[in-house]
Amino acid sequence: MEPELLERVNSWLTPTFDQDTQAKIKNLLENNTSDLKESFYCDLDFGTGGMRGVMGVGTNRINKYTLGKNTQGLSNYLYQQFPNETIKAVIAYDCRHNSKSLAKVVADVFSANNIEVYLFEDLRPTPELSFALKHLNCHCGIVLTASHNPPEYNGYKVYWQDGGQLVPPQDGEIIAEINSLDYSEIKFKANPSIIHYIGKDVDDIFINASVKNANFTTKAAKDNLSIVFTSLHGTSITTIPETLNRAGYEKVHIVEEQQEPNGDFPTVKSPNPEEPEALKMALELANKVNGDIVIGTDPDCDRLGIAVRDNNNQLILLNGNQTMLLMTDFLLNQWKTQGKIQGKEFIASTIVSTPMMQVLANAYGVEYKEGLTGFKWIAKMIKDFPELNFIGGGEESFGYMVGDFVRDKDAVTSTLLACEIAAQSKANESSLYKELIQLYVKHGFYKERLISLTKKGIEGAQEIKQMMIDARENPLKQVNGSKVVKVEDYQLSITKHLSTGTQEVIEIPKSNVLIYYTEDGSKIALRPSGTEPKIKFYMSVNAPLASASEFEKVNSQLEAKLDDIVSDMNLV
Repeated sequence: MEPELLERVNSWLTPTFDQDTQAKIKNLLENNTSDLKESFYCDLDFGTGGMRGVMGVGTNRINKYTLGKNTQGLSNYLYQQFPNETIKAVIAYDCRHNSKSLAKVVADVFSANNIEVYLFEDLRPTPELSFALKHLNCHCGIVLTASHNPPEYNGYKVYWQDGGQLVPPQDGEIIAEINSLDYSEIKFKANPSIIHYIGKDVDDIFINASVKNANFTTKAAKDNLSIVFTSLHGTSITTIPETLNRAGYEKVHIVEEQQEPNGDFPTVKSPNPEEPEALKMALELANKVNGDIVIGTDPDCDRLGIAVRDNNNQLILLNGNQTMLLMTDFLLNQWKTQGKIQGKEFIASTIVSTPMMQVLANAYGVEYKEGLTGFKWIAKMIKDFPELNFIGGGEESFGYMVGDFVRDKDAVTSTLLACEIAAQSKANESSLYKELIQLYVKHGFYKERLISLTKKGIEGAQEIKQMMIDARENPLKQVNGSKVVKVEDYQLSITKHLSTGTQEVIEIPKSNVLIYYTEDGSKIALRPSGTEPKIKFYMSVNAPLASASEFEKVNSQLEAKLDDIVSDMNLV
């Protein structure tokens, strides 16, 4: 074993760490050195969604010490930033194994540092944490979650005063503070007198705010809509049924086998609403009860998958871009109808999402803002442009945010909004599917696809790194026979126009993303995931759609074009 690695391991065999931790490390030393190496070869990093990793002992694992060190460093930073204030923090957690106990560890460390803590009494959705932070006037918030990762994962997301996740330069400053600490400096001895438990009191206010922000449809239309909902064993069961009830929906069919929170997610391979398999039981129930819309949420209830009936009455899963377009157009239309679009409004999305969001903004005369992947950047836009009113925004990965009362993707309010669109379109003898086709007729047919390549462990991380290096050193000249005319390199902050040889500076923060634009209007983005051991390829193609009757034909043409791009880039 390398000397540096052995030094890391031995430092965890000192009295700073409890006997149970030491025993587990000794067991790995004797029986599983490859696992030991994975556990200690690096420190867990903060990515797009905070810190996420496998639970276990070691510096590259989620445990009481890595999270305790995070919280100690954050406590120190909070005192630097707010020296003369009574500092307050709020903590939530999801259904994962150890989430409740790890949340208590975080609360204990905060309180040991004399920081007043509001700890949810039981599991709650991530968007409620963002809401509670602002509602309780806290300085920061923590949620323990690993979103849709496998059962062995957990995570730690940090939110700031505005209700959004950490962004530069604060994230770097906090990481530097954490890295400067020794594990022996963590204060674990709690001060129970300043730990306050919260629950239904905050739930009620949050649910009412969701209804206020996404309630547009008549009771008669709601009574005619049949909804099938699954929480996929996650936190949304605590709020979504009651939100729909308060908004006036009565025909809500819940997938009973998946309504109990369970960190093993026993009925699905992955609790990821992006994957059709995750909604299989909900789709079966919808066919039994003649459901109009199927909605499933991920474990921490910030993302949602939606299935609707197509022109043949078959249930199909919408992708995240399609959901975002439907929700944004609906909100824009509501604002326009109410006379609220007055030149100081904006919608937002991310650099790897559909270009059609820009088209929608232009059509309604509102500003369009684009940021890096992750809703923390949309939350930052709201903070940075207080003179503008935020209508809504999302990204391709099945997340959406309605208004600014929550500063992160919010599957609670978005679920209600999806039902509102479905109820209103059905009342107008249309459907969500038909409304989507009409958007394509009006604005152009944009079709996207995501290819994710999983590369696990140390070797996988190196392989992903090399793939991005190769893409930069040997950039594509053409894709599927169409010449590349523009390349955006977000790591170098440069846009290159290949036909003219000119360059522009990209103003948004640096990120390891490369985007190609071709002569025929295609867009291909390469990006290593910030939360999973994957490299992702985002593709977008488009064509005019003259009428709804030509939808199937043009859809097939665009599907074939995406197949050809995948083949041309050797991604199969």
